[in-house]
Amino acid sequence: MRLFDPWPVFFKREWKRCWPFITGFAVTGVLITKLTAGLTGKSSDPNDLLFNDEVQNFFLPFVLC
Repeated sequence: MRLFDPWPVFFKREWKRCWPFITGFAVTGVLITKLTAGLTGKSSDPNDLLFNDEVQNFFLPFVLC
């Protein structure tokens, strides 16, 4: 006789409850990685970031929605 394994049942139930949080963390991680990937020590000045065309073009689709 095979023993009952509760882990698949547990993970299926928890996935149904927690998928929005996991998806939100993934999207947030991708955005933070994309925004900070091109930063260097020279580009750490906040004024340079505001007038950077690459950063403005990244946020343009979000502003136009």
